[in-house]
Amino acid sequence: MTLLRAHLRLSAGRKALPRTCASLASLSVRHYSSAAPAMSDTTERKPLFDKILIANRGEIACRVMHTAKRMGIKTVAVYSEADADSMHVKLADEAYLIGTAPAAESYLRADKIIDVVRRSGAQAIHPGYGFLSENAKFAETLASQGIAFIGPPGAAMRAMGSKSESKRIMQKAGVPVVPGYHGENQDAAFLKQQAEQIGYPVLIKAVLGGGGKGMRIVEKPADFEMMLDSSRREALKSFGDDNVLVEKYLTKPRHVEVQVFADKHGNAVHLFERDCSVQRRHQKIIEEAPAPDLLPEVRRLLGEKAVAAAKAVKYEGAGTVEFIMDDETQQFYFMEMNTRLQVEHPVTEMITNTDLVQWQLEVAAGNRLPKLQNEIVCTGHAFEARIYAENPENGFLPDTGRLVHLATPQPSSDVRVETGVQTGDVISVYYDPMIAKLVVRGEDRQAALRVLRKALAEYEIVGLHTNIGFLRRLAESPDFIAAKVETGFINKHLDELFPPVAQPSAESIVQAALAHVIDSSTKAALSTHGGLASPWAAIDSFRLNAFGSQTTTLAYGDHQYTAKVRVVGNGMYSVCVTSESGDKIAEFHNVQPLWEPLPGGVGSTSAGGHLRALLNDRLCASNVVFNDKDSSITVFDQGRVAVFKVPVPQYFDDAGAASPGSVTAPMSCKIVQVMVEPGAEVEQNAPLVVLEAMKMEHVIKAPKAGKIASVYYKVGDLVEEGKNLVAFENE
Repeated sequence: MTLLRAHLRLSAGRKALPRTCASLASLSVRHYSSAAPAMSDTTERKPLFDKILIANRGEIACRVMHTAKRMGIKTVAVYSEADADSMHVKLADEAYLIGTAPAAESYLRADKIIDVVRRSGAQAIHPGYGFLSENAKFAETLASQGIAFIGPPGAAMRAMGSKSESKRIMQKAGVPVVPGYHGENQDAAFLKQQAEQIGYPVLIKAVLGGGGKGMRIVEKPADFEMMLDSSRREALKSFGDDNVLVEKYLTKPRHVEVQVFADKHGNAVHLFERDCSVQRRHQKIIEEAPAPDLLPEVRRLLGEKAVAAAKAVKYEGAGTVEFIMDDETQQFYFMEMNTRLQVEHPVTEMITNTDLVQWQLEVAAGNRLPKLQNEIVCTGHAFEARIYAENPENGFLPDTGRLVHLATPQPSSDVRVETGVQTGDVISVYYDPMIAKLVVRGEDRQAALRVLRKALAEYEIVGLHTNIGFLRRLAESPDFIAAKVETGFINKHLDELFPPVAQPSAESIVQAALAHVIDSSTKAALSTHGGLASPWAAIDSFRLNAFGSQTTTLAYGDHQYTAKVRVVGNGMYSVCVTSESGDKIAEFHNVQPLWEPLPGGVGSTSAGGHLRALLNDRLCASNVVFNDKDSSITVFDQGRVAVFKVPVPQYFDDAGAASPGSVTAPMSCKIVQVMVEPGAEVEQNAPLVVLEAMKMEHVIKAPKAGKIASVYYKVGDLVEEGKNLVAFENE
């Protein structure tokens, strides 16, 4: 991503608004600010590192590298076997293989990473987020070996990285915390007793880490043991520690957090707050800064308390103090502190004209903060939408697969795309399913929302399920536009966010049919015998620029459409669209399609083209993408998206069909627990198998009561999506 210098344009005489961030003036921002830091006093500035190692992968590794390169710092990447061709490896000046795909054998191997530091001559390690970023022992080991850790000291990480210890510190400082048990007794029976005293529903949370991992809501006592075991397993795999705490679960809260920064000279500041209330599976999917509709006094107190927390533990570097806030009263409670750079840090950069990675490098080198509190100005409003490989219509379950087609909005001063993948890359079962972060900015919240909606409409992905369509509906929700946000937003707007599937327009059907005809005819011309088993193969004798016709059947959900494409002249066609009952839907005459293949062409990971055609009085200009994996044709028509399936012969379809009475894997995954055996009688909704995908656990429950006939996998097995897990005896 090109790095642009920021240009600040403040509107003279503009008044601050009382319920939004102060100084909401006009700002034309950047991807990252490239201005040299203005040190807060006359202390001599220390030189930065010459070479750093990024102990991470994906978009955050690329993000750190962009700033390091701009500052003239060489970068060293580490990677697993699964990431050999990844973007962060290609961006780095040097790269070292450190293990196999599982994080426990690569990105969590502190010994291998330290060895690479020695071999490469790197002077410091940037941990990114996740993996070893909040591992106090790792930070202390580096310090003992003279290697700089671009993050807080181990003592501060131990104090604030532990949810239970940080709550004790905050209670001592007079900051209210959510009622709950934050002690050291981890006996399951004792924890259940504490839950009963707190009162259900309760929230079980991993003491270390974050990101929703190791977090479980328990509605009733009967579920406590199972949820506790699941939380502990997930916490142990993600953070190497299975200790938990139990808190009262607030039913209508907002999630508001404050970005803090501190240096080695006793200076600490906040860079305003972010609202991260809209979540699924306790994980953030959209964040904004500043938090909307806060009372000025509440905004001030949030910043002050966050800075006080940082100073209390002699904090250094970037950190985030998270609060849970009552939506009605705006009373807030300390929740936890993340002792690292957050995923959502770009929204803070957008409204403060800063580069927080640059700040991290300056502080780690021993320099003072680039700005003090009175020099930090909040201007405008920003959103970050996380683009995930997941299926919102199937409970937001993560998806895996190859990115057959990937096209992003054009980056600009108000649009950033933070990513670590490109077309052809694979989203694997081993790591987090986030594809990218789409970050936008506007002069106020409504302007930022307009930019966000436009950018989401321009985002194109084919090859796996994504949440882009869901994010578009979210950004169009009247209550979201009105800033009526809280953590239960999605569940309270299910009908609006998951509407019935609308049928495709006649124009979309025609574009898919024309693309299919062009593609199949082109391939038939290339090889008489090529693609015989492919759904794209030409069935009829049909040649472009010759008189003839071809009929294409397209499935859309439960409906089928037929498009008859007939040649009426040189490069001229007529297309008639009918429903499965034979009723004519539309007919288009004198259609002259212009087709330009997308980069890659036949036989590559990307197959499709850009289609332009005048359909009656509307000029359609679409990217049409073919995906052999599921025999689909996706039409991206100026913000409208339609996905069609080309019906395959019955004998192909039957080969992949699930056995009657079977329970299948909803995603590619690893088996972590099998809770039934053949012959067992189970009730409906009884847990059968626990799966792990993208570092999250998922419980597969019985769809009906019955007797188990077969269990096909054991603990530790890797399973592909759609494979049978458990079979019931036929009634």
